[in-house]
Amino acid sequence: MAKITTKNLNLWYGAFHAVKNINSAFEANRITAIIGPSGCGKSTLLRVFNRMNDLIEGVRTDGGALIDDNDILNSNTDLVVLRKKIGMVFQRPNPFPLSIYENIVFGERIHADGITRDGLDEIVQESLKSVLLWDELKDRLNEPALRLSLEQRQRLCIARCIAVKPDVLLMDEPCSALDPQATARIEELMRELKNNYTIIIVTHNMQQAARVSDDTGFMLLGELIEFGRTEQIFTAPHDRRTEDYITGRYG
Repeated sequence: MAKITTKNLNLWYGAFHAVKNINSAFEANRITAIIGPSGCGKSTLLRVFNRMNDLIEGVRTDGGALIDDNDILNSNTDLVVLRKKIGMVFQRPNPFPLSIYENIVFGERIHADGITRDGLDEIVQESLKSVLLWDELKDRLNEPALRLSLEQRQRLCIARCIAVKPDVLLMDEPCSALDPQATARIEELMRELKNNYTIIIVTHNMQQAARVSDDTGFMLLGELIEFGRTEQIFTAPHDRRTEDYITGRYG
């Protein structure tokens, strides 16, 4: 079942047509990778789903982007509610300059009125357990989050998203700042998280896409050239441009 669908989705930055007639369906509880050369529209497409592009002056969209059959591009969409439902993890870990504890409960303090300290404690424990950090950090919750290693910071940022119970996790190059061992551990975490979340990852690393994703979309010059099961995309692509990119003859 599709969690997110796009229908003839277009986006312009001023006069620049960045995303062109995208039709796609992202299935629930699966990891979908979006691959393609730099500047092809991957991150722009990702940011459509939480309306982050709205923050850029001169952006215009048409077509549809639906989450659970609700068109999020509608002018009546509550962006606070949407961004609670659609969590995002960025290329470089971006914990707030607060304690580990306050990073995780930050969103819950905004969205939930009158939540008790016991309630917050439970959220912190559940969120850190979900990203396999509880045992490491349970005695350090009042320490500044910026003291953590890069891998721990990225896991913390994922925990901060999970704390507000989203449906979807968007990940924009989440391992690009990490070493190979940390990358492998984050990839394993993604595989575990897909049991509870729909995950869309943008990556330049085709080996990562092949390892971690169930489905893959290849973008080129703003177009979604091909979309399908990852094994098919990497072993028997239907479009020559996909094959050229995957084999290194393009991009």
